[in-house]
Parts: sequence; structure tokens; C-alpha cells
Amino acid sequence: MADNVIILAGGQGKRMKSDKPKALCKVLGEPMLEWVISACEDAGVKDICVVKGFMGEYIDEYLMLRKGRADIVTVEQRERLGTGHAVMQAADYLKDRNGGNTLVLCGDAPFIDKDTIVGALELHKQGNCGVTVVTSKIDDPTGYGRVVRTESGISGIVEHKDCTPEQLKINEINSGCYWFETQALLDVLGEIKPNNAQGEYYLTDCVELIIAKGKRADAFISANPNVSLGANDRKGLLWLNDIARKAIIGKWLDEGIEFTCTDGVSIGRDVTIGVGSTVCQNVTLSGSTVIGKDCYIGQNCVIDSATIGDSSIILASHIYGADIAPHSSVGPFEFRK
Repeated sequence: MADNVIILAGGQGKRMKSDKPKALCKVLGEPMLEWVISACEDAGVKDICVVKGFMGEYIDEYLMLRKGRADIVTVEQRERLGTGHAVMQAADYLKDRNGGNTLVLCGDAPFIDKDTIVGALELHKQGNCGVTVVTSKIDDPTGYGRVVRTESGISGIVEHKDCTPEQLKINEINSGCYWFETQALLDVLGEIKPNNAQGEYYLTDCVELIIAKGKRADAFISANPNVSLGANDRKGLLWLNDIARKAIIGKWLDEGIEFTCTDGVSIGRDVTIGVGSTVCQNVTLSGSTVIGKDCYIGQNCVIDSATIGDSSIILASHIYGADIAPHSSVGPFEFRK
């Protein structure tokens, strides 16, 4: 049985002050949910179930319009009673896929990546684990659940408020991402109890329940320092955008692209830029844009899903979906579509 993934996208995100689900709030022009789905696809995990909740029709609409993938399964979480409760809504989906492994991800944590997904699955399978938690090590773990390690794996996850003084010193935290043996997850889903102040069903409780049934639990430390990051309000969302923006600019700097100034520069994940090109300030490159070699993209340009031929000069212009021939000069103040 092929491996599968459940993406939790039922959150309302009241502090976002949006009439759409939190997971559809955007980072670099793409919904956070899209970042998560594409990471799964890149890792080869394409059997996907999205748990929707608040204004779930927007999730359905987005998935239907999403290019190449209109067949993602959705289930509804009518009451927001915690992460464990969200996964319970996908029980029938899991039963149909018994015999494989199930990845559980948060739809509003956009920086999960292919290497983390693949690396955690390899550890999970090698150790014949019932559950493998994706973790990260951070300088300030305040507020995060701590992962308690043993000689043979982990013994559980302790929420910050429940930590002993010794456990508070642990800087390995739970990212909210898990690989489960599908049957092991099904065996304990019905045993989770809302024995907490919030009256919610916590997915973290599955770890200790699986261990209690004699299955092994382990943790994979992601090399990605941002794997656990999410946003609860617009300030947090802006922070995620800034992290993503700087990371992409850094990648292109390493590839030899010149930036005269990075103020106001935003480059989408699917953009490609040829060697020897220069990008000036206040430039937005988005969609499937391809910038050729030795191009000069002057300040105040907006280029979306366009192709700019080699050695072209673009000055203060907006270009949407157009093909610009090599050695062209466009602008200033032109509009091409």
C-alpha cells in the first residue's frame, strides 16, 4: 500500500481577520496550503487528504482550480476539537489505505520540505516505528512541546506547561509533523481523550498510546530550521513572507544573480533567472516567469508568468504572460499581456 498524507487545514485563524480558512492565507502569493501540498508531491507522496473546517468550500474551490491536482480527497471537521479530532474525521480514508504509512502535516506551516519528509520516512521505516515525530532544535523553545529521548527512541512529547525543570532545558521541539504506521494510528485514534483544559483531542497523545501498545517511537531532527513555523495573525504571516522572500533571494545570490538592492524585491518559488542577470529594487517576479541570461530588470517592474529572452532590458513595466524576444528593450511604463 502506498504512503499517504493527511493535511490539517480546518483552522479559522480568527486573528487573521479573514473570511477564508487560515491555510489559504498567502506566502509569496501562494496559499500556505499550496506550499504544504507541493512539498508532499515533491517528496513523492501524492495520495492526499485535506481536513477542512471553517469555510471549507473555499478549500474545495482552491483544490478544484489547482492545476494538475483536482483529485485530492477532502473530509470535513465540523467542530474544532483539536488535531487528534481532525485526524479522526479521516478514519475512513485511513482504513482504505491500511498497510502503508501516513504523514500528518499542518496546512498552515508552509516550510515543510521534501528532504524532511523523505528523511523522516526513511528513519521511520528503518526503525520499524509505529510513529516518527519530525522535530527541530531551536535556541528558544519556550512555548513548544519538548521531545523526550531515550536510548531506543523517544518516550513522548511534553507540553511546555507540563515540563519539569529538567525537561525545560530540552531544545528539541515537536514540529507538528508525524509519520505513522497507518494501522498503529488507527489502533489508537479512538483512545484519545480530551483530558485537558481546552477539552480537545491532541494528536500528540497518540505517541504515548502507540508506545504503550509495544510499538517503537522515534524522532527525526529536520535540518530545516523553519519546519515548525506558522502564523497566528497578520504580523506572523508577514514574518513568514519575509523569511521566504529572503531565502529565495539568497538562493539566487548563490547562483550568481546580481541584486542592486533587495528592498521591495519579491520572487516566487517557480521563477527561474538566467546567469548574468540583474534585478533592481521594487521588482516582483511571480508565477512561472522565466528570466533569460544577461537580462536587466529595472526597478518598479512587475512580471508574472512571462518569458523574458536573453539579454533583454525591462524598465518600470508590467508584463503578464507575454513572451519577450531576446535582446529586447521594454519600457519604461509599458504594459504587456
